[in-house]
Amino acid sequence: MESVNLKSFLLIFLFSIIIACSKQSEQQSSSEQPAKQEEKTEVKTPKKTILFFGNSITAGYQLDMEEAFPALIQNRLDSLGFNYQVINAGLSGETTAGGMSRIEWVLNTVPDVFVLELGANDGLRGLPLEESRKNLQDIINAVKKANADAKIILAGMQVPPNLGQDYTSSFRQIFPELAENNNAILIPFILEGVAGEPDLNLSDGIHPTPEGHMILAETVWKYLEPLLEKTS
Repeated sequence: MESVNLKSFLLIFLFSIIIACSKQSEQQSSSEQPAKQEEKTEVKTPKKTILFFGNSITAGYQLDMEEAFPALIQNRLDSLGFNYQVINAGLSGETTAGGMSRIEWVLNTVPDVFVLELGANDGLRGLPLEESRKNLQDIINAVKKANADAKIILAGMQVPPNLGQDYTSSFRQIFPELAENNNAILIPFILEGVAGEPDLNLSDGIHPTPEGHMILAETVWKYLEPLLEKTS
């Protein structure tokens, strides 16, 4: 009789342990499930693209890429938590015609913000102004075709007066007129505070030093920041 009671007691004891372990396992599984679900639903927002399209100024002539103003803009974006990637599509010696010939390839990466910095080499070579104007307009049209919602920044440029006052003045007017006609943001003169300053330019007197590019980055940032969306 005592043996039967002992067996019964042992069975009940083992059964209780099994139930307790089962409940503990269910509680652990239940507590882990929300964390797993939360992990699955966490999706990173794709970065938007800022495309800098220009000549040697954008490319950072004779400098490391990290010293050119587009890279400095990327550093600031990252430090402030903006979810954007910068693409530097600058090419030394580029004219507006050269830019027009490669814009379709560059636009394989569709930009959310497009910064157009071309025209200086046209002016320095005394190329016909109407051709320069048309090329810049065609580049803008190509960007709008790729992304109708793209925000466009047009970097204004000036040239020395050695080609005559009429040419110099008409060249300078191309940029504000194009900006107004295309609802683009105008940087009146991208080399403001840098052009003509020996300490801020290389020995050629044309291309900015790393310190000059820091000023360019500040100038560009002033017009770029209001267009950005902070998503992180």
